[in-house]
Amino acid sequence: MNLFSDIRSLVLSTIEAMMADGALPDGLNTQAVTVEPPRDAAHGDMATNAAMVLARPAGQKPRDIAEALVARLAEDPRIAAADVAGPGFINLRLALPVWQSLPRTVLQAGTGYGRSVMGQGQKVNVEFVSANPTGPMHVGHARGAIVGDAMAALLAYAGYDVTREYYINDGGAQVDVLARSVYLRYLEAHGQAVEFADGTYPGDYLVPVGQALKDKVDDAYLGQGEEVWLAEVRVFATDAMMDLIRADLAALGVKMDHFFSEKSLYGTGLIEAAIEDLRAKDLIYRGTLEPPKGKTPEDWEPREQTLFRSTAHGDDVDRPIQKSDGSWTYFAPDIAYHYDKVQRGFDMLIDIFGADHGGYVKRMKAAVSALSDGTVPLDIKLLQLVKLWKNGEPFKMSKRAGTFVTLRDVVEMVGPDVARFQMLTRKNDAALDFDFDKVVEQSKENPVFYVQYAHARISSVLRKAVDAEIDVSDATLAQADLSGLTHESELTLVAKLAEWPRLVEIAARNNEPHRVATYLSELAAELHGLWNRGNDEPGLRFVQDDPATTQSKIALARATGIVISAGLGILGVTPMEEMR
Repeated sequence: MNLFSDIRSLVLSTIEAMMADGALPDGLNTQAVTVEPPRDAAHGDMATNAAMVLARPAGQKPRDIAEALVARLAEDPRIAAADVAGPGFINLRLALPVWQSLPRTVLQAGTGYGRSVMGQGQKVNVEFVSANPTGPMHVGHARGAIVGDAMAALLAYAGYDVTREYYINDGGAQVDVLARSVYLRYLEAHGQAVEFADGTYPGDYLVPVGQALKDKVDDAYLGQGEEVWLAEVRVFATDAMMDLIRADLAALGVKMDHFFSEKSLYGTGLIEAAIEDLRAKDLIYRGTLEPPKGKTPEDWEPREQTLFRSTAHGDDVDRPIQKSDGSWTYFAPDIAYHYDKVQRGFDMLIDIFGADHGGYVKRMKAAVSALSDGTVPLDIKLLQLVKLWKNGEPFKMSKRAGTFVTLRDVVEMVGPDVARFQMLTRKNDAALDFDFDKVVEQSKENPVFYVQYAHARISSVLRKAVDAEIDVSDATLAQADLSGLTHESELTLVAKLAEWPRLVEIAARNNEPHRVATYLSELAAELHGLWNRGNDEPGLRFVQDDPATTQSKIALARATGIVISAGLGILGVTPMEEMR
């Protein structure tokens, strides 16, 4: 179902034939041979680097190999023309019936078109959001939630066994601050006047939590010191915040498979087990680090610490894991958490962090490499900031949170579909402008509208055909005579459909779901372009006087709708059947 893979298989089988008859040396490694779209569409439909990568190991000139390959490839009925370009690149043009048959391939495969077995069932853990459980999620968390969820869906589509995971940061001092803030709201619920000191959380979202605490314990904590209520209020407040966070995620259509508590690492031996694993590999030692950059010998006090030899696994410097007073550094529980992931049998780990975690990348990758003996890759994606705009000005305020725009604010203003697609229009490491006015604009400048409108147009064509009593079921369309699809605009749309399976594998291989959004925008543009040309050329319209001709053209439209629906499914966006 992947036309590019099919033609690559043709190239590889031709190379094997050349090795068999002595035209090429036997046993050449063909792994680096690619078949992909040419940089300039005028050069052909596909291009292969086969002659270039085989020349040196074969001991032949690349152009000589290319000319021999071209002669043989041209014998295949799928190849209309094969030409050598430059020093030995090969450009291929496919026969018209190959393109004309592609909508049938899509219709026969249905939602399976573009799905891949590339992942081969490998277990992947995608950890994302992992916001501190101290309040509602803000717009930056929204981007992380959307990118992570779409990445997980993309990997599942490409054949991986994916677990979506949330790491609850409930082991640090920030949860004590949350408990004290809830206690203030508890006092307030009892009619007392309170003041929020610097560092506490003044947002209105804690008002119902304070009331709920009052409903649970009545006046039991009034006038009591922290030693009485802090531990219990920590748990109560954390649970309340996680309920809020789960509701925020649900508003975006995100559902986690697993929540992991940082608190579960302490007092359970998990941190100690992880460190002992590294110690057994001679990666834990006592030592003194060099002064950090910017420090001079006069203001640097060397201290002996327990260190992880992270430089043995690609880090710039070794990292402290235990302070001189015996307490763990922030890095130690993170090592233990990833040790737990490795122990759970994941084949690949993906962490999605905010851009402020950039300094954490090398040390975390070193830890996972050491813990897994280099067998489990860790990919860390950093998210750049989201800048919010409304009425041409920065949009900053949220009454609920007090200081920031919440995820729920965004969803309530534009809806989950718009929020999700817009957040995926840029690569994760690029800053993103989110303009509340533009994302609801009904124009081709708005990618969300443009893609959904394309799907709605296709649905309207199907309804029109049904009204004309033309059978447009997928089974019937798959049997239609597609030889009438000859116009350049029709074939350009077909060629874009052919790219979908290849795009899925590239996006999944690089963990880049934004590529799906970009592809859908391009596919929608081709559909709209064909539609608009039909206004001037009646022969390009999807519904014709002749039912057979109508079925052939609607087969192309329906195939496009299948791919748009599949792509939107990965992004977590609803395909629109009609739009007003």
